[in-house]
Amino acid sequence: MENSGKDYVDLPAARLLDMEELKSWSFYRALVAEFVATLLFLYILVATVIGHSQQTAPCNGVGLLGIAWAVGGMIFVLVYCTAGISGGHINPAVTFGLFVARKVSLVRAVAYMVAQCLGAICGAGLAKPFMRHAFNTYGSGANTVAPGYSNATALGAEIIGTFVLVYTVFSATDPIRSARDSHVPVLAPLPIGFAVFVVHLATIPITGTGINPARSLGAAVIYNGEKAWDDQWIFWVGPFIGAIAAASYHQYILRATAIKALKSFRSSTTI
Repeated sequence: MENSGKDYVDLPAARLLDMEELKSWSFYRALVAEFVATLLFLYILVATVIGHSQQTAPCNGVGLLGIAWAVGGMIFVLVYCTAGISGGHINPAVTFGLFVARKVSLVRAVAYMVAQCLGAICGAGLAKPFMRHAFNTYGSGANTVAPGYSNATALGAEIIGTFVLVYTVFSATDPIRSARDSHVPVLAPLPIGFAVFVVHLATIPITGTGINPARSLGAAVIYNGEKAWDDQWIFWVGPFIGAIAAASYHQYILRATAIKALKSFRSSTTI
């Protein structure tokens, strides 16, 4: 095996349709992990949002800062727990970004997204019996465009917020960084959770912060409000555009994957 002089190994691109994955128990174990993680995420998120909505004074609830901390902290915990099993996506936008970068196959990407959406619906549904009256009164944390903001502004906020998250995911899991900083794999969930935290601080006043289509869908399905459904497209289109932009920026500009592939092709044709 020829030594390229690199102190890291780039994993080969995932096959587009890898049907062999369907025969592997680890594939289904990963789906269960994504389902349960997204379920737990939605339960904590919905419970925290409703708790904030019920507060009647500045100091008797978590506040917007508390919501951001709860969501970012939960993502940190869940990514840490599931990264070794499923990769810890917990978000169709993250999965889609990794698919665009050919880190996962189409089969795994679609299966993950289905598991995440089902988990989100079950998680929001689990929160409802614990706080039924408040759930129906305060909207279950369903994402909508806040009064005073246009759909275009909300879409832009979702694109930028998701770009920050997916870009952080790529950077935190980059094989170059993992090889040269031995502590990085252990700490990778921390910047991802923190990215979710800071994005929530910026976009809660605009959209309630989606940046996760499964999160938006789960809350909308259980709450079933007209406004939540009218605005639902924003919380799918925005995150997917942001994911494409982040994956392309990291892979094809920062990592120059396309240029490396072209150089490799030219060198192989001259032999």
